[in-house]
Amino acid sequence: MTQAMGNLAFDEFGRPFLILKDQENQSRLTGKEAIKSHIMAARTVASTLRTSLGPKGLDKLMVSSDSDVTITNDGATILKMMDVDHQVAKLMVQLSQSQDDEIGDGTTGVVVLCGALLEHAESLIDKGIHPIRIADGFELAAKAAVDHLDTIAETFKIDPQNPENLIRTAMTTLGSKIINKCHRQMAEIAVNAVLNVADLERHDVNFELIKVEAKVGGRMEDSMLVKGVVIDKDFSHPQMPK
Repeated sequence: MTQAMGNLAFDEFGRPFLILKDQENQSRLTGKEAIKSHIMAARTVASTLRTSLGPKGLDKLMVSSDSDVTITNDGATILKMMDVDHQVAKLMVQLSQSQDDEIGDGTTGVVVLCGALLEHAESLIDKGIHPIRIADGFELAAKAAVDHLDTIAETFKIDPQNPENLIRTAMTTLGSKIINKCHRQMAEIAVNAVLNVADLERHDVNFELIKVEAKVGGRMEDSMLVKGVVIDKDFSHPQMPK
């Protein structure tokens, strides 16, 4: 391992130190160049996901080191399977994962948005604006955007007896997924599952109470919501009553 990295030597006191190979060819970036290098790494990750965004987004075929094939357009899944070494690029992966953990959707959009913000930040840095000032500007812009959303948002009261508004809201998130051909049915299943376990007074949902059980065969339209416990147990004999 030492020979691969460089040559091991000792000083006059017998203390070891490592002489790196091709050290004269190495360079260290500082200042604006270092910042631009980090921005480029983040934008590269964002550009990878950009083609998967939206209703016309394309699926990506991912092959793991074990030759397992995964076809998906989910940003968190794509980034999780990517082999990323750059530390800033890893932050983009963590950003997508945090979005998935907190919201459960928008994993691609948040990375693409971050890449766009960094692209504009790079042009502002070229104009001599300090990165801290740029970050403060982003904070003010985010607050203004949230305030505007609050003014134009249409609120409705959650009524378990009339979940139509919730179902229509859920349907909008399924338009770009593989299940979009039966997104009405899937939206109804999702909404009813949440309403069955939700604590409406505390505005809290324990998602650990909702499980998804997949079976090979059949069609997506065969999916159903079971209000109870499903036991995955085969029959001991094919003539046993069902």
